Amino acid sequence: MVKLNKIYTRTGDNGTTALVSGPRRVKHDLRIEAYGTIDETNSVIGMARLHTRGMDPLDGMLERIQNDLFDLGADLATPDTGEKPQWEPLRIVAAQVKRVEDDIDTLNAELQPLTSFVLPGGSPAAAHLHLARTVARRAERVIVELSRTEEEVINSELIQYVNRLSDFLFVAARVCNDQGRTDVLWVPGKNR
Repeated sequence: MVKLNKIYTRTGDNGTTALVSGPRRVKHDLRIEAYGTIDETNSVIGMARLHTRGMDPLDGMLERIQNDLFDLGADLATPDTGEKPQWEPLRIVAAQVKRVEDDIDTLNAELQPLTSFVLPGGSPAAAHLHLARTVARRAERVIVELSRTEEEVINSELIQYVNRLSDFLFVAARVCNDQGRTDVLWVPGKNR
């Protein structure tokens, strides 16, 4: 169990932060950027949830995803060094990826077919979910870059989860736009 008695420690005053496994890294390190962007994604989902209360099953799905994103952040903050750890690190697992896929399928089954690309917007919930989607895509880009960095190992299920997450958030935004009926559609060349 996590126990936080003191919020500030002053240990980061020199521009470094500790990973779960103990080593310190500079705050602009790519791994720190990766889990910081996951935290940002989670915060935007929290903003969206101000508008999804009572929207079942969507709000419950978003709540589970927020919890998963803390798991994902812990996974990123505990690098696989190849050495046997003192404790079992928290990792994203295939079942979590599958659940997001199942949630996408559940939500997508009721949506109006797309006839054009969707512009971010519509209802307040949809607008926030589109923002969360774009932040999740940025997190994915950072994570993939990190995974291609020498000596950095990233859990493959983690990459799959983040990729599915942005798809889920797109579908969820459409749900919030009256099952896609009030999506704001792109009209190519409209303003020429």
